[in-house]
Order: sequence, then C-alpha cells, then structure tokens
Amino acid sequence: MRSLRLILGNARYFGPSWVFASINILFGTWAIYIPTVKDALNISKSELGIAIFFLALGVFTIFPFASAIINKLGVGKTTFYGVLLSCITAMLPLLAPNYYILMGALFLFGATNGVTDISMNTLVTEIEKKDKVKFMAASHGFFSLGGVLAGLGSFLIGPLSNPVLHMSIAVLLVLVVNFRFRSQYFSEIAEEIENEPFSFGLLKPLLLLGLISFVAMGSEGAIVDWSGLYLKEITLAPEALWGLGFLGFQVTMTLGRFLGDGISDKIGSIKIVAIGAILAIIGYFLVLTGNTYFSILGFALNGLGFSVMVPEVFRIGGNVKGIDSSKGIAFIAGAGYTGFLCAPPILGFLAENYSLTRSFVVLLACGFLILLFTLLLKRKKA
Repeated sequence: MRSLRLILGNARYFGPSWVFASINILFGTWAIYIPTVKDALNISKSELGIAIFFLALGVFTIFPFASAIINKLGVGKTTFYGVLLSCITAMLPLLAPNYYILMGALFLFGATNGVTDISMNTLVTEIEKKDKVKFMAASHGFFSLGGVLAGLGSFLIGPLSNPVLHMSIAVLLVLVVNFRFRSQYFSEIAEEIENEPFSFGLLKPLLLLGLISFVAMGSEGAIVDWSGLYLKEITLAPEALWGLGFLGFQVTMTLGRFLGDGISDKIGSIKIVAIGAILAIIGYFLVLTGNTYFSILGFALNGLGFSVMVPEVFRIGGNVKGIDSSKGIAFIAGAGYTGFLCAPPILGFLAENYSLTRSFVVLLACGFLILLFTLLLKRKKA
C-alpha cells in the first residue's frame, strides 16, 4: 500500500497512474455495451467474437511500431496523445451502423489502446528510474480501478438509455483529469537502449511461464468480453445487473493488485499464482450454476484469482537464472497478448455452435491448466 500512498500524495505519480485508469474506463464502458451492440446490429455470437478479435488485433498490430513512435515523439507526448486518440476511437464502435464498420472501429480502438498501453508502462518505468521510486504495481491497480469506475457506470444504462451519451460522459471524465495532470509527464523522454537480438534458446526455461501468461490473459479478456452476455442470456439477469459481473471482476482485481505484492513477499510467487488459480476455479464453478447472484460472485472470485497471475509471472520471468530480465518479460508478455488475441474468436465459435455455457466450461478447464503449470513450475524450481 506504500506505492498507493505515494500516488495519491504526489501529482507527479498520480498523473501517469490516471492514464492507466483512463484506458480501462474507456474499454470497460465499451465492454458493458457489448450485448447492446450485438442486438442493435443483429449479429451472431461467432460474428461478435470475430469483431472483438479485431480489437485485440489492433492492439497486437501496433506493438512493433510503438517503440519508434515513442522515441520520435517522446514517451510523455505519446502517452497523452494516445489518450486523446483512445477517447476518439472509443466512440466509434457505438456509432457503427453495420458489422464491417464495427470491425474497423474496434481495430482502431485496439490500436490506439495498444500504443497508449506501451507508452504509459514505459513512462512509469522512466519516472521510477529517475526518481528512484516504485509505483508500477499500484499503477496497474489504477488500471483495474478504471474498470471499477466503468462497472459502476453500468448503473447509468437504464437512466440514460443512450450508449453514445454514456461513452461521452466517460470520455469527458478521462479528458478533464488528463488535461489537469498532463504537465506532470508531458515532457518526459525515454532513454533509448540498444536491444540485443532475441534468442530462441531462451524459450525452453520460459515455456511454462509463457503458457500461464497465455491462458491467464486469454481468460481475463474472455471474462471482460463475455460476462455481460452470460448474465443476460444464461442467468436471465435483468438489464440493471448485466454489468455487475464485470464490476465484481474489476473490484476484486483492483484489490488483489494493491495487496498482491505484500502477500507474495510472504508466501512466494509460485504459491500465490497457484492460490489464484484455485480461486479462479471456484469462481467458474459458481458462474456455471446459472444463478445470477452466484455467477456475479463467481466473476468476483475470478477477478481476485487472476489479479496476481500475470504480475507474478512477470516477476518470476524477470529473475530466471541466466536470462536477461527484459527478454524474459518480453517473451511472457508476447505469449499473454497472443492468448488475449485468440480467446474471443474461439469462445465466440463455441458459443455459436454449442452454447455460451460450454465456453465457460472451457475457461474452467483453463483454470485447471494454470494450476497444473504452477505445480510443474514448482517442481522445476525445486
């Protein structure tokens, strides 16, 4: 909690951390309107999965170019301009008049989110090095906090009855705070480092860590994208409750990220990932009861379980003996985003050809896979 106090007590650290929250406020507001967009465009679950795939594809496509953009503009300017572009592109999916424009809109939204994601993480890294402080984990907690704010915004669905107006309010909130604090980071420039070529010899010791990242990030993305539709179609929840699965997931995700570092110090990274997997498994069993309130509780347990997985896998990967920490983390991050990219169309296909319930059975199996990988990781470490 020390890093959280640092952020809340100093505008220099709050400004960059609010960017993390901003991205998830925009993304989360889009997520709670996924069922509405599906119905408005009269598209199938598999078509929806492909459309969501384009959002992830936009994120993935921009990654090879993000470093050059950051070096050319400066990390502070790229972060701020990335937020502005994300605000613009966040409106596009809700304005899309047909399925094909929806795919294009989601691709652009993903691309602007992708460049902002890399620039804001680089920004925090640069500030940590210059100021000799640590607030990266808490900044990721702010990302989850942004999801909580978006989830709370789900209570506006009924009163507003206007997705575009709702997103406009979210965009206004993001812009006002970012304009207020942009001076704290706008002039920051990242130190350019000449990277060594990546060696495939590094893959073997990092394979288990990469698999955990692949499954965990894929599962996270699936819950964000499909929880609202699950509550609507499987549990037959009233409209006012459609966003509560997402909200519960984000609240516990935030709590877990703010508390995870302290727990990890006491029990170790591998144990905390295993405990996270167990919590996620219990959460999926509750979701699969088909009861609205048990399902919401299940999504909350999913959030608590997944909150610690990717940060801890990054921590382990950065300390693998004989491997440069940046290379280890780069491999794990790449595996994770691949999972995030693949999950939506796969689950959309399963939902369309079998059922949405079957999709969540697959996610339950993924929870057991993560637990198996952690046991293998513990044995390998021993």
